[in-house]
Amino acid sequence: MLGEFKAFIARGNVLDLAVGVIIGAAFGKIVASLTDDVIMPVISAATGGVDFSQK
Repeated sequence: MLGEFKAFIARGNVLDLAVGVIIGAAFGKIVASLTDDVIMPVISAATGGVDFSQK
């Protein structure tokens, strides 16, 4: 059973999925940081200091 599991993991599909999940999580953090630290302050300044921090 362990040998079958190792063969399943070695096929690459699971590794591709794991890499995709990790890259997706990192990209999500980058987008959140860009939005919070760059885009929202510009929008807030353009709208007269409206606070968009409430979620």
